[in-house]
Order: sequence, then structure tokens, then C-alpha cells
Amino acid sequence: MKKLLLSVVVMAVAAANSLAAQEEEKLPPSKQTKAGLYVTAKQAYEQWKADPKEIKILDIRTPEEYIFVGHPEMAVNIPFLVIESSWSEDKRGPVLGPNKKFVEQVKEVYKPTDTILITCRSGGRSARAADILAEAGFKKAYTVTDGFEGDKQRDATAKDYGKRTVNGWKNSDIPWTYSVNPELIHTPGE
Repeated sequence: MKKLLLSVVVMAVAAANSLAAQEEEKLPPSKQTKAGLYVTAKQAYEQWKADPKEIKILDIRTPEEYIFVGHPEMAVNIPFLVIESSWSEDKRGPVLGPNKKFVEQVKEVYKPTDTILITCRSGGRSARAADILAEAGFKKAYTVTDGFEGDKQRDATAKDYGKRTVNGWKNSDIPWTYSVNPELIHTPGE
């Protein structure tokens, strides 16, 4: 019986690694990480739901995004980037600069052995944050490849063309909220 169970576990791990490799091939370079640890928003929620004490959800968007766009209800917010007081004409939005206390703040909340599923808007920032946390000793820092808002609709005939409605936490029929628990927000000024 133990040999059968061990075989099943080995096969499941091999299948998961194969799926991760297939997933990575589909990801644009901006969403890939050095460690190759990926989950989708739906997978992140299912993992957290199965083991909420062990699986940690980290939302690294700005506090403004977290509060006004919504967030996973259990997600701790530690911004990876912060809004600066200037405007970018190229990006048609505010300039984002690094949160110089990001790793320090993450270390205050999580242990390097924790499984951390990192989400941002659509998977780019979370990939960079996962790399930085891996360099800081976090061995199980996964990027949520589709983020909170998801990817843009690319079908030019769709009514929601150009909007972030394809996937992501918000579009995957999993719980999220606008309600804010102040204990879950960590701003760089703290």
C-alpha cells in the first residue's frame, strides 16, 4: 500500500512539473520567473481553500489598486511598487517606483519556508517580486500568472475588447472583495 501511495505521489509531482513547464512555455517573458513556480488565480484560490493555514496570498499591487479595484479577501497587501508624484505621458498614468522596504516588509509577515502565492494586476509585477523574494531566501514564492484583473481581451470583435476580462482572480468566479481589513495592508511608510 505504501509503495502504491508513493507511486501516486511521484506521478502527481511529475504531472505537476510537466504542467508547469507547459504553462511556462505559454507565458510571455515578462511573466516568467527564474524558479519557474506558477499558479493561475483559480489554482491559487483552490490551494488556499484546501490549506488556508499553510498557503499565503500576497497582493503586491499599490494600496490604491488593492482598495479601489478589489482584492482576494485573505490577501495581505505589501506593495512591490508605489505611486510617485509624477505622471508618465508614455504610459498615460502615474510613475511607479520601487518600494524600498518590500523584502523587509515581506520578512516581517512571512517566513522563508512559507508557500506564498503572489498576485498583482496581471502577472508581470508578481513575476519580478517572486524573483526578488527567491533571491532573499524564499523558496516557495509562486507568481499568479493571470493576477487579480487578468489579461486583456484580444478579440477585436468582443464588446470588452482591450479590457482585462479574460482571466485573473476577478474574472474566475472566485471570492474577492472591496472591504478592507487594515491589518492586511502594509504601506512603505510604516
